[in-house]
Amino acid sequence: MLHGYTLPLSPRGEANLVGAPPWHYAGDVIGVEFWTTSEAAAATLPPGLTPDPSASGHATAMFIDWQFSAAGQDYLDPVRSQYREFMVLIDAMWQETPVAWCPYIYVDNDAALARGWIQGFPKKLGTVHQTRAFAAQGPATPQVGPGGRFAATASAAGQRVAEALVTLDQPVSDAAALLSRPTVNLRHFPQLSAGRHDKPAVHELVMAVFDDVRVDNAWSGAGELSFLPARGEELAALAPVRTGMGFRASLSYTVNDLRILDS
Repeated sequence: MLHGYTLPLSPRGEANLVGAPPWHYAGDVIGVEFWTTSEAAAATLPPGLTPDPSASGHATAMFIDWQFSAAGQDYLDPVRSQYREFMVLIDAMWQETPVAWCPYIYVDNDAALARGWIQGFPKKLGTVHQTRAFAAQGPATPQVGPGGRFAATASAAGQRVAEALVTLDQPVSDAAALLSRPTVNLRHFPQLSAGRHDKPAVHELVMAVFDDVRVDNAWSGAGELSFLPARGEELAALAPVRTGMGFRASLSYTVNDLRILDS
């Protein structure tokens, strides 16, 4: 008998790309809130979501340096448990509920890619980097405090697609507000059978369920953000018209469920 949560199934079930939930995440995030045009934001929304009339194209870009664990202490295998991610979240509405819609997201780890597709995040492979902070202060590390400057970049297929710079100023009084909107994704898995290419095997709007969410050491300040045109990408269509708050924080949560909204 073959075992595993995802392919490849194997005799012992150890070769699968992704093991069964619960999945635990911890990471440092550099983020910038921004406004794109209302038309560009609305163009990314799937059926079931509508523009947030109060948002006027408001969105958030986040670069995250992640560490992951499932069963046991997977973080003791850093080559598998560490990865980096860049994502965009657009303010939208599901019925009467304000939500955040993720149209684009990039990761540098194949297991993270697979976990994302299972959750409905439209992940693509990319290269993501961000400035790190270390407890031993010196010229090579910024402080997580007033005047600390943190940069981040994302590339796809060898092309730079996003750049950010955050200059910290003050602590965030309500750190939970940084993640106040539930994230909505679209789980979409097509069929290959001839004549059924336009009839996906799975096509359902889902809301992410994040348990035990913690946001710590959150600081805000000025944020700069740009999206660059790149072949095979449409991120630049969401280019910021203006930017708002930048922030840097540490966060953690657990994933063991999702909520199906529509199928």
